Amino acid sequence: MIAEREHAVTRIEAFSDAMFAFAATLLVVSLEVPHDFDGLLANLRGFVPFALSFSALYFIWIAHTNLFRRYALGDAYTIILNGLLLFTVLFYVYPLKFMATAIVANFTNNAGVVISVGQLDVLFIVYGFGWTLVFLTIALLYRHAYKSRPQLGIDAVAAYDAQTRSRHYLGFALVGVASIVLAWLGIGVRLGIPGFIYVTVGILAAINGSSRRKGREILERVGTGEFVIPESVTTPASPAPAVTITDAPTVIR
Repeated sequence: MIAEREHAVTRIEAFSDAMFAFAATLLVVSLEVPHDFDGLLANLRGFVPFALSFSALYFIWIAHTNLFRRYALGDAYTIILNGLLLFTVLFYVYPLKFMATAIVANFTNNAGVVISVGQLDVLFIVYGFGWTLVFLTIALLYRHAYKSRPQLGIDAVAAYDAQTRSRHYLGFALVGVASIVLAWLGIGVRLGIPGFIYVTVGILAAINGSSRRKGREILERVGTGEFVIPESVTTPASPAPAVTITDAPTVIR
């Protein structure tokens, strides 16, 4: 889901969209029209891997777009991190396409991809490196937006959302690190465990969302006036009755 725009389009967004468009062209099966029917069928066989890799690239673009639609970041730190993100995306394209093609070939017995079992660990490491760097930079950009809330002039809910999103994408990056470690140690590589571990992304995202939802609801209710602090908290306690001590002697009969 794409967030509503909070400000005008910046040059960073325009340049980033151009880089994402260029990355998408690198995923295209063939830039040349096939000359015969066999060539057409060969191109069509690459449609499913193209669809899978394009979906992953589209997901990254949505994450990037939502970030810059919500927060008008444009300082030097943002430019450096965004440049690193775009560089990684362009680097990530070919490992992404190769991985998608290998997955489809495994289920269709297509010999279009040649890779030995001993090379799988390297493939998982390269893929995990790209995944980790992409989502780590997005997490850092959201963290930067949270820390820059006075300069950005955002309200408490937007600042809270930035912190939530930073933790959200940090979970993505940690899963990528776990995949790299598993592949590096050779744990379950033949069974594809370094790849299946990416399923845990959904679990981490659900945990983060549920743990942060109540705090956001309270902030929203405070902002709209629906949440009222109990009067017993805002009203000071009544002072204790004064005790008067006199010097009059006590007479005992």
